[in-house]
Formats: sequence, C-alpha cells, structure tokens
Amino acid sequence: MKFRNWELSFIAALLAALMFGSSVSREQAELSGKLIRLHVVANSDSERDQALKLRVRDAVLSSLSGHLSGVRDAGEARGVIYGQLAAAEDAALREIRASGLSCGVKASLREEDFPTREYDTFSLPAGRYTALRVEIGEGLGRNWWCVVFPPLCAPDAVETVAAILDEGEISLITEREGAVARFKCMELISKIKTLFKK
Repeated sequence: MKFRNWELSFIAALLAALMFGSSVSREQAELSGKLIRLHVVANSDSERDQALKLRVRDAVLSSLSGHLSGVRDAGEARGVIYGQLAAAEDAALREIRASGLSCGVKASLREEDFPTREYDTFSLPAGRYTALRVEIGEGLGRNWWCVVFPPLCAPDAVETVAAILDEGEISLITEREGAVARFKCMELISKIKTLFKK
C-alpha cells in the first residue's frame, strides 16, 4: 500500500502529537500528585452568594493554614486536610451564619477533573487532581478554584512551593509564554483519548 504525501504528513503529525501528549500527560500526572486543589462552589450566582463564596474560601483557608504549616508532602497534607474537614465546615458555617444566611455547607476531599486554569502568577494544566471541595447550600453557583497545598494562592507561598515542587515543576506552572497553549493542547489530547475509549 502506497501512501500519498499528505497522508504521510498526517500520520507523522498524529504520531508527534501523541508523543507530545504522552510526555505532557506524564508531567501533569506528576504535578497533580503533589498538589491539592481548593474548589469552592457558591449556593447560586447572586451577588450575595458570590461574595459569600469568597468569605467562606478565606475562612476555610484560615482554618487550615496552621495545620498545614510545615507540611512538605501531598500525602501528609491529604491526611491533615481529611482530619480537618469538620473544622473547615465549621469555619465555613460560622461565616455563613455571620452573613445572616441559613444554608448548609459540605466539605469533602475527593478526586475531581479540572480544566486548564490561569491565575495571576501561574497556570495549571487540565487534569484530575485531589481537591478539597466546599459546597455551599445548593452548590449551583459559579466556582472558585485555587490550590490549598502547597498554598499557591497565599501571599507567602513562594518558600513553601520551592520546598515541595522541583524547578521543572515550578517552571511548568509559572512559565507564562506557551504554558497555557501547552495545557490547552493537553486538554485536547485528553478529550481525543476519551473519544477513542468509548
């Protein structure tokens, strides 16, 4: 069977994309094993509920910060956070009650799929991450995402992050040029793989 030039070019491009995707997927998996994301879901999209979501986020982060101080391993951090789920819920509930609302809150530690996300000083690739999920009330509002471990969203995160992630991983998430495009490519490759699995 003889291939035409365009067919050979297509096959070569497909093989290159699969090799690149495999390499990037491995990097993402290694990175996700060292991070614990924070996922706060608002009760609704009303201004009041969206503002409350941010106050709940701050209360939860504050309740965990002392417990995570000095932790340098994601496995240990998972254990600490799991042990503090009730305290995180209590901190969130106090903030909800202080706001004059009566909705409930549920905190859980679980695996979740996240899209590529760009923050002020870093970006994270799409993928499956361990997440502390804090769901307020009905949980029908817009989300707030960041990283609870290492505390990438905290102002004093630089020293902690350097002790947990290696230079390559720090470069992967902080390199602005091309990082998001690379992560979007990972997302596309992941979606293609999912299609072939069906």
